[in-house]
Amino acid sequence: MKNYKKYSKQYFLPPAECIDWVKKDAVEKAPVWCSVDLRDGNQSLIEPMSLETKVEFFKLLVEIGFKEIEVGFPAASETEYDFLRKLIDDNLIPDDVTIQVLTQAREHIIRKTFEAVKGAKNVIVHVYNSTSVAQREQVFRKDKAAIKKIATDGARLLRQLTEEAGADYRFEYSPESFTGTEPEYALEVVNAVLDVWQPTEERKAVVNLPATVENAMPHVYAQQVEYFHKNLKYRENVIISLHPHNDRGCGVAAAEMGLLAGADRIEGTLFGNGERTGNVDIITLAMNMYSQGVDPCLNFENMPYICSLYRTFTGMAINPRQPYAGELVFAAFSGSHQDAIAKGMEWREKNNLTDWTVPYLPIDPHDVGRQYDADVIRINSQSGKGGVGYVLQKSHGINMPARMKEAMGYAAKDVSDKQHKELHADEIYRIFRERFMDNRKVFDVVECHYKQTGGITATVTVLKDGKMTDVTAEGNGRLNAVSNALKKFLNAEYTLTDYEEHALTRRSSSEAISYVGIESGGKNYWGAGVDEDIITSSVKALVAAINNMLA
Repeated sequence: MKNYKKYSKQYFLPPAECIDWVKKDAVEKAPVWCSVDLRDGNQSLIEPMSLETKVEFFKLLVEIGFKEIEVGFPAASETEYDFLRKLIDDNLIPDDVTIQVLTQAREHIIRKTFEAVKGAKNVIVHVYNSTSVAQREQVFRKDKAAIKKIATDGARLLRQLTEEAGADYRFEYSPESFTGTEPEYALEVVNAVLDVWQPTEERKAVVNLPATVENAMPHVYAQQVEYFHKNLKYRENVIISLHPHNDRGCGVAAAEMGLLAGADRIEGTLFGNGERTGNVDIITLAMNMYSQGVDPCLNFENMPYICSLYRTFTGMAINPRQPYAGELVFAAFSGSHQDAIAKGMEWREKNNLTDWTVPYLPIDPHDVGRQYDADVIRINSQSGKGGVGYVLQKSHGINMPARMKEAMGYAAKDVSDKQHKELHADEIYRIFRERFMDNRKVFDVVECHYKQTGGITATVTVLKDGKMTDVTAEGNGRLNAVSNALKKFLNAEYTLTDYEEHALTRRSSSEAISYVGIESGGKNYWGAGVDEDIITSSVKALVAAINNMLA
């Protein structure tokens, strides 16, 4: 692309090396989570949520387990103001949940915000102003001292109005566009704000470091965060919060690296909703921790329910490849993937394992309310014998011989390829029945009678071309005797190569299913039969296999 030279780095590295976070390999405990769905998420919707919808969304966030929820910018509009008042006046805020309200560092907006929070029990008042080079030069056209004064004046007013209200509101400050600000200057501004607030162990302040526009690789953000972690005043009484956006598609990585660098808290949204490419996705962050054996302290056990409500509330779609939540994220269409998953599940069950190590599945889909049958093994023209066999076994209790699975796999793939569609469990079962059970195109066996002689003598009644014929033959067993009778009647040559049977445990009756394989002219043919009598089911399977050969 020819215009690449118009772009240059818009970020700043710390003045000192800050790479201790590199030595850590995992986030070991959940951060404090703050949902900003009702602010950042809502303001980015084409059609913002109504008051009633926001109330229902708030209830969902509480149900998931959020203890800090940014409920809006109450001075920005009447809807925002009325929503906050409804939460307070109707006692909808649980005692263990803190609401957060956002305000610019401007006096009339701060005063309006304090009017809005009257009567609330647990409140964080979040004040911000932009500190980046671009904002200072292009928007505010003020020098560093003037920008810092905006921050400290806002901080003083927050403290003053809180004291006048006789409340113990907590405070949060954001140097907006933090990642485009010189780290040492951002630290100077934040420390000046903290000098006004004088945070204590009982009343900690929140310092929020927003990647308002993600403008660098995640490790740069981590170094900026570590610089603050090491140099911030009152560090033991300050909660470092991160507010990553996703402009470069690295919001999750930036948040995780920032936590390794010393951050204590994350502000984000469900599914990463937010301005432009969105905020950091809290679901992905939390589930990443979960997949490493860390309790995220949020409950996503019923992901389909959360997805459904989210779509209803926001009108937004969820990408089918959205980590942990998308419709297809556990789906395996590839034959090799399906085979590995099926064998992994079998291994897990056989060895009674507690640790989750199934190939291709980073977590157990059941943990987020998904089903193996419907969500994991998905069948299309790219699928293999293992996947088709797995679906039939799980959905209908059919456990075919290994070589028959290959034939069934090709049969299913053939249908999927010609119809250009995914096949669901019932469709796969229908194909199985049509190809290997109900196939009677050439002939059928109506009944069999057996006599014990030196071996077994079978009298077989065959229906062919509308005519019934009795055929008798001997064999070393009942199935062998029937097979010899059919060879005689049909003038057919084949070798019986495979025979297996098992109970159909998925059914309430005591039926059994038999599988028969025959070989003729170097080719293999298969049939299956179901009956309460095991001999009858095996004859049915043999008849289907021979029909497949003759057809």
